[in-house]
Amino acid sequence: MKKHICVMAGDGIGPEIVSQALRVLDKVAEKFGHEFTREEALIGGIAIDNTGSPLPEATIEACKKADAVLLGAVGGPKWDTIDPAIRPEKGLLGIRKALGLFANLRPARLLPELAGACLLRPDIVKDGLDLMVVRELTGGIYFGKPAGTEVRDGKRTGFNTMIYNEDEIRRIAHIAFKAAMKRKKKVCSVDKANVLDVSRVWREVVIEVAKEYPEVELSHLYVDNAAMQLVRDPSQFDVIVTGNLFGDILSDEASVITGSIGMLASASLGTEYAGLYEPIHGSAPDIAGQGKANPLATILSISMMLLHEFDLKDEAMCIENAVRKTLQDGFRTGDIMEEGKILCNTTEITDKVIERL
Repeated sequence: MKKHICVMAGDGIGPEIVSQALRVLDKVAEKFGHEFTREEALIGGIAIDNTGSPLPEATIEACKKADAVLLGAVGGPKWDTIDPAIRPEKGLLGIRKALGLFANLRPARLLPELAGACLLRPDIVKDGLDLMVVRELTGGIYFGKPAGTEVRDGKRTGFNTMIYNEDEIRRIAHIAFKAAMKRKKKVCSVDKANVLDVSRVWREVVIEVAKEYPEVELSHLYVDNAAMQLVRDPSQFDVIVTGNLFGDILSDEASVITGSIGMLASASLGTEYAGLYEPIHGSAPDIAGQGKANPLATILSISMMLLHEFDLKDEAMCIENAVRKTLQDGFRTGDIMEEGKILCNTTEITDKVIERL
């Protein structure tokens, strides 16, 4: 297989973690007989410094031509005082819009090797934690119209509109069911259909889509119950699909209970262009250039890319197994360091993963 990847290292620790993840990708390509060419593009603060824009047109074009997009991180205090209209984060929002990335896939997995980092009681996570939140990314209350602020009856009033049409719901549901087919074949749709009209439409459409995936078990939860169940018994979940607002909250909840944000990857997918793969942590400018950054989330983002973009399941599992074996053998970066383990810098931990591929 020959594929072309657009690489946007970005700011802070972005260049460090991306360069290490690409070492892993090159090794997998060698092992399985693939060829992954790549092109570098600017985004975020470094793009502002070089072009005056957080998302140059050349970057958009490079991403549109690519078979997959890999992102490191954007932002940092250097750009905190500039015009908000051209802040580094605008680059990330802009590329999602330009590529039509309407689905955010965020897995939350508690590896047994890192069980001590989990914020939940041992008896709650004894069955493990391995779920994925599929969040609708470009609709819902964050983008619905009308929205704004005004004075009503002499009082300052803010308003937003939660709105979804059936096409928006149908396409995110398909993403969720397809993801479940590659996992444990269970989908939980989260809504608030007991009080929200938009959620009733959401539930109806998800049920319709489920008929096309007879192998997948579908369940429903109201969002308040889902938030409780995530901390009460997370092992019951496989794939959670939900709207933009609920997904924003639940995906953050799911990630934080693992206790190791430096280990979590994500994917943002559309239908017209390639998907974007990135770690969920930020640019961590306070440790940039010091060899302290944990590259494992970016390495696992490569695994997600191989699985969801190229349908290379064996290659993806090879990376995941190598990461697990590295942790089993006691190697750690500073953010996940435990007593009795072996501290590694950014390059060293990647070396250990490559050895175990």
